[in-house]
Amino acid sequence: MKKIAILSLSLFVLSCSSTKVKDYTKADVNKYMNTISAEDLKKHLYIVASDEMEGRNTGEPGQKKAGEYLISQYEKNNISYPEKAGSFYQKVPSAFMVRPFSPRLNDSENIWAYIKGTEKPEEVLVISAHYDHVGMKNGEVYNGADDDGSGTVALLEIAQAFMEAKKEGYGPKRSILFLHVTGEEHGLHGSRYYSENPLFPIDSTIADLNIDMIGRRDNNHKDNGNYVYVIGSDRLSTELHNINEEANKKYTRLELDYKYNDRNDPNQFYYRSDHYNFAKKGIPIIFYFNGVHADYHMPTDTPDKIEYDLLAKRAQLAFVTAWELANRENRPVVDKDGK
Repeated sequence: MKKIAILSLSLFVLSCSSTKVKDYTKADVNKYMNTISAEDLKKHLYIVASDEMEGRNTGEPGQKKAGEYLISQYEKNNISYPEKAGSFYQKVPSAFMVRPFSPRLNDSENIWAYIKGTEKPEEVLVISAHYDHVGMKNGEVYNGADDDGSGTVALLEIAQAFMEAKKEGYGPKRSILFLHVTGEEHGLHGSRYYSENPLFPIDSTIADLNIDMIGRRDNNHKDNGNYVYVIGSDRLSTELHNINEEANKKYTRLELDYKYNDRNDPNQFYYRSDHYNFAKKGIPIIFYFNGVHADYHMPTDTPDKIEYDLLAKRAQLAFVTAWELANRENRPVVDKDGK
């Protein structure tokens, strides 16, 4: 009996040591980054932006069907919802999404998946993308492959990359919330609902990386397949801006275009996607964006027009920036007022 007890104890200790979190500075980040592949993104996007999803209009059956697909992929990768949430859904009631002169929307849902931090689980990094689009008009499906099917599938792949690292003992130090928001096209409703009804305290949320349209190129970059617009990275935190710059320099080497980060930008893109509802609460943000193109909000925004290698590289940049934010010693310092 004594020998058996010792053997059992030894096995227990061995088991604990084998699952011990490793030093993240020794992780092969390139290995996990490269699991974000053009092939997998394409597979996901041809489903999320298919005619079957009927343009994913807020609260409509097509959007709900797309949401079910997202959840199935998280479950496939053994990534669950936050335990205290009870499900993958955050209900967003129709009454919350009322705007003057806008159509009444059905009840809808944000969808969240979660990887708990190993050392600082109370601190949360949010990575967001909206999974709704504008639905159907005159019998035509507005597929929304770039807007924002591209960001939606990027979240799936980024989550999968973090999970691969976790399996090998490199779980993120901080918790990560993968947040697919609803109602963006009708007024940033889903992100506004989350920011006003957060699952995790706002003051524990270290940053939001928002991905909205990263699968195409715009007229300013017709001959450049290696860029991404970066918006808002320095509005609240100089440090966040530098972290993104350094991650890009080390891993992805994209051309970071700050044209639309100009406070005098007539397009005012900083205010037009879901990151803004986090920035309003004082949370540092980055908005990754490819710019608009001729198929923007048209039925011709289809999966066959996506540049999947470029989509993968932009998603990889979001991943390596998230990796640093989730694992570095301190959260990014807020040293600006955002104005």
